[in-house]
Amino acid sequence: MQRRLFQRFQTGLQTLIGVISIGVLLVGCAGPTLSDYQDKGPQLTPQAFFDGKLTAQGIVRDYSGEVIRTFEADLTGRWDADGVGTLDEEFRFDDGEVQTRTWTLTPEGNGLKATAGDVVEPGFMEWRGNAIHMNYVLRIPYGDDTLDVRMDDWMFATTADTVINQTEMSKWGVTVGELVLVIQRDTTAR
Repeated sequence: MQRRLFQRFQTGLQTLIGVISIGVLLVGCAGPTLSDYQDKGPQLTPQAFFDGKLTAQGIVRDYSGEVIRTFEADLTGRWDADGVGTLDEEFRFDDGEVQTRTWTLTPEGNGLKATAGDVVEPGFMEWRGNAIHMNYVLRIPYGDDTLDVRMDDWMFATTADTVINQTEMSKWGVTVGELVLVIQRDTTAR
């Protein structure tokens, strides 16, 4: 009887240790949060950085990490007296495709609601320290059709005039690609 109780206790203990281990692994795998960057600089705010002319260069990776496209982009940002921002983007890909998008960034709560014509689920942009985070669903061309892809967008200021942007693209919770780009403010236009 005591042996049976000890075996049950041992089995229960092993199960508990297994559950705790899985929990620790899941917490360890959790991604960064904005609060992780609140004390880092240089300070990055959308209103200051995305104001005026900017340029960008970047790559698109597929699910395996292979670079499948490169691009250059021109961006122009402006803000009205109510704090509403407009960001015009023109992306020119190495295969000749050109994509344009106009973002409207509207103050909401402690961030900005981000909408655009091909954004089927608006984003919410928040920032702290040297980081901006936004998550939204973008409708992209796919063959003769379109595909709705979740975009998890992180931007980090490396200088007052340079931001590195990394965006994970996923569908049904599975990573299908990644965008990496460097955005630079046009300092000659100031």
